[in-house]
Amino acid sequence: MSRLGKHVLIRGLIIMVMGVSTAATANENDLRLTVVNPQKLYDPSPNGYSTAVITPREGRVAYISGQGGQDSTGALSPDFAVQVEQAYANLRSALEGIGAKPNQVAKLTVFVVDHDMSKLEVLTSNVKEMFGEALPAQTLVPVPKLAIDSMLFEVEAVVVLD
Repeated sequence: MSRLGKHVLIRGLIIMVMGVSTAATANENDLRLTVVNPQKLYDPSPNGYSTAVITPREGRVAYISGQGGQDSTGALSPDFAVQVEQAYANLRSALEGIGAKPNQVAKLTVFVVDHDMSKLEVLTSNVKEMFGEALPAQTLVPVPKLAIDSMLFEVEAVVVLD
């Protein structure tokens, strides 16, 4: 994502948070994430994400780099659904490696090669399986290709640690 794109994203999240009533903001002593889906906006939860997530003031932040659909040997299935499932398994392993759980993920960015609407069901079912009701904020970025030619999917995460 370009520097300008990141600034626009951050500015958009700040504006959304500023519009939330104080009852919906995180208690500064609470290390849990607060999910916010303002009533004036479309409810994104059926599609596997939340509009905004407020991180606690005292939380440390970890950034997990993009996890693709490679298995432990580095092999990639040619099947999109298999790659997505493996990428989320890899993300779970990365979370475990830093002592975190899925409910500590504040933001996901997913990259999909040759995205079309038929891929949304696969994406939504995998994210809901991993995160349940604690859906992180999420952005899907369609791309023409990823770092490895046969990669079809990649997911990166921003995690709040205790």
